[in-house]
Amino acid sequence: MMHMTFYWGKTVTILFDFWRTNSWLSYSLSLLALFLASAFYQYMEDRRVRFKILAESKPASSEPSIETPLLYGRAIRGWSLARSATAVLFTVNSAIGYMLMLAVMSFNGGVFIAIVVGLGVGYLVFRSGGGDEVLVTIDNPCACA
Repeated sequence: MMHMTFYWGKTVTILFDFWRTNSWLSYSLSLLALFLASAFYQYMEDRRVRFKILAESKPASSEPSIETPLLYGRAIRGWSLARSATAVLFTVNSAIGYMLMLAVMSFNGGVFIAIVVGLGVGYLVFRSGGGDEVLVTIDNPCACA
């Protein structure tokens, strides 16, 4: 039977029937895997945002140069290779995010903490930036956009 409230313990089923933990070792390894997956989610989100900014920027000249990214100028009927690659990154990142959400829905306290801490550490490492953070201005003032 599935838990409907948070519980603490080493016995948990995560995402699939074959991913069950019955010992402290398997539970700890599962928490480590979830921690790494949530940090990887933040890494992928950073890559997606940076790639989207790169794909939407216009090259300085119409002639390709050594600094021009390879994905410029490959537009076919309004679709570019850069736009398609951004969509693929978005799809992969969405899938990872939904899988993490479903793992949290196991209602195990350790799973919840591992994912939340992994997201925080991943944000700190990959997305908090230093001096090289790219600022993005949003044209649409709507909070839901």
